[in-house]
Amino acid sequence: MKDNSNITQDLLERIERYYNNTMPNDEREAFGNKLQSDEAFKTQVEDVKTLLLGIETQSLKEQMDVFHLDVPEPTTMSKSPKIKLLNFAKYAVAAILVIALGSYWFFGTPTNEKLYAKYYTPDPGLPTTMSASDNFGFYDAMVNYKHGDYKIAISKWEKIQQKKPTNDTINYFLAAAYMANNNIENAIPLFKITANKFKSEFKNDANFYLGLAYLKTNNKEQAIKYLKLNHSEKSNELLDKLK
Repeated sequence: MKDNSNITQDLLERIERYYNNTMPNDEREAFGNKLQSDEAFKTQVEDVKTLLLGIETQSLKEQMDVFHLDVPEPTTMSKSPKIKLLNFAKYAVAAILVIALGSYWFFGTPTNEKLYAKYYTPDPGLPTTMSASDNFGFYDAMVNYKHGDYKIAISKWEKIQQKKPTNDTINYFLAAAYMANNNIENAIPLFKITANKFKSEFKNDANFYLGLAYLKTNNKEQAIKYLKLNHSEKSNELLDKLK
């Protein structure tokens, strides 16, 4: 297995959803396409799958070896202890998997990546109660964004942004959608447009997300610069961890 220290918690969760068949159809299709077109990504996914299966197989084997040692054939009166032992084995396997995956995440992921995963949550978006005649296109995309359909929201907001390239609201939420879709490169310049607007109501949040975006790209100096401009308790807490 290759060194996969760049595997993020988000990727681990996506791999788990893919193999457990709990991905939405569009996400599953995109994941499958990337597996076919990106050989490095495919290798990375296979390595994680092998790791998870190896942990589970070994844990089950060890627990069943213990179970089979000197266990007499059950009588009618002795079935209850056997059931309890089987349940214990099941929970032991689950506990071992949790501990193993936690250790893998903690020791195998760069510090900046872990901090980003801990402090990043997508912007919750705006209420979508506006009438159809009042900025319908913007709020129509907001519905998609709030449902996690980031690609659809991006495609709709991009068309609006082309007509209003300096609008801080459009730029901020388009950047938020890019970031939620793990496209940090496209998010950064749009957040900057909003952050540079003197009277924008999204200025403070844009600075915080810029700090996180630069943290994600391992640019600690720029991350600290923008986090200092945010002044929130969450930002100050993160700055303390970056010192």
